[in-house]
Amino acid sequence: MNKTILVVEDDSQIRKIVEGYLRQAGYHVLAAADGLAGLALAQQEKPDLLVLDLMLPNLDGWEITRRLRRSTDPTLAGLYIIMLTARVEEAERIAGLELGADDYVTKPFSPRELVARVQAALRRLDLHAEHIEPAQVLQAGPLQLDLVYRTVTLAGETVEITSTEFDLLAYLMRHPGRPFTRDELLDSAVANDGDTFAYDRTIDAHIKNLRQKLGEAGRHNRFIETVHGVGYRFMHPPFAAS
Repeated sequence: MNKTILVVEDDSQIRKIVEGYLRQAGYHVLAAADGLAGLALAQQEKPDLLVLDLMLPNLDGWEITRRLRRSTDPTLAGLYIIMLTARVEEAERIAGLELGADDYVTKPFSPRELVARVQAALRRLDLHAEHIEPAQVLQAGPLQLDLVYRTVTLAGETVEITSTEFDLLAYLMRHPGRPFTRDELLDSAVANDGDTFAYDRTIDAHIKNLRQKLGEAGRHNRFIETVHGVGYRFMHPPFAAS
């Protein structure tokens, strides 16, 4: 597969089990037992996906995610992150998604389920790459998505978004004006394990992040509009075409 997965987990037993299952699935696996070492490995090796525990010594998973999402390196800023957390409260999981996580797995978990999540995420990223024509760009007024380089610009300024946020925005932009339910968006643009919680709140968290990152237009719903009783749709804002 030639895909590199970074596992940052301080519990040696869990870390070794996860490493073993991922290697058996054909991935190249890097591992770290604390937050600072994990962040350094991510910055040096630029893995394809990060499996990140929240409660870590030296630097916790929240801060690692925050620093990666603020990185000027688009590879790190858009790195797919699966959080591992022993916290089951809805507010904690929503906070992780809003901070920039793409997915989460609650401890205790099945290593096979985690591998399935990893495979689904990477498969979706590969499919997006395989079906893109060279130099294909989506544009709506000042908002531009380059589907080859997976970059977003707004009025000429780069907007750093996560891999899941990019896929979600690209899917909505491909179907301007069409309303989608949350489960349709989960099936088409976001990894979905059938969790009722994911159905209810995951899309909402990612949409909230996108609106914030798209500035005034995003915060005032001029790009992504809420369709009450249905879900969301992308609306071309009333800007002159660039």
